[in-house]
Amino acid sequence: MSIQWSDNSPIYRQLKDKLVGMMLDGDIKPGDALPSVRQIAAEYQLNPITVSRAFQELADENVVEKRRGLGMYMSENAKDQLLSSEKQRFLQHEWPLIVARIRRLGLQPEHLFASNKGEQA
Repeated sequence: MSIQWSDNSPIYRQLKDKLVGMMLDGDIKPGDALPSVRQIAAEYQLNPITVSRAFQELADENVVEKRRGLGMYMSENAKDQLLSSEKQRFLQHEWPLIVARIRRLGLQPEHLFASNKGEQA
C-alpha cells in the first residue's frame, strides 16, 4: 500500500480513504484481515493513535469488525455499504464541483466522453 500524504485533510482520514479504496477495488475482501495497527504505523511512520482512529471510524461504520485478540476484519456486507456511501458522498460533494468546473471551462459532455475513449477498456 503506497500513500502520499496530503495537507488537505487529516492523515487518519487519508488512511481510511485508502483502506476504503482497497476494499472497493477488491484488494481487501470480505472476511480478510486488515494489516495491524502496528504494521501500518511502522510502515508509514505514523502514530499508532492515528492508525487506530482510522480503524475506529471504519468500525463505527460497520465496515470492519473487531475480533478480540485477532484484529480487524472486513465485514461481509462492507462493499455494498461502501459503494452506497461513496456514491452518495461523490454526488453530494464532488460532483457539484466537477459540474461547476465543466461549465466554467465551457466543455460539452460529448467532448469529455470522446476524449476519454482511448482510456476505456
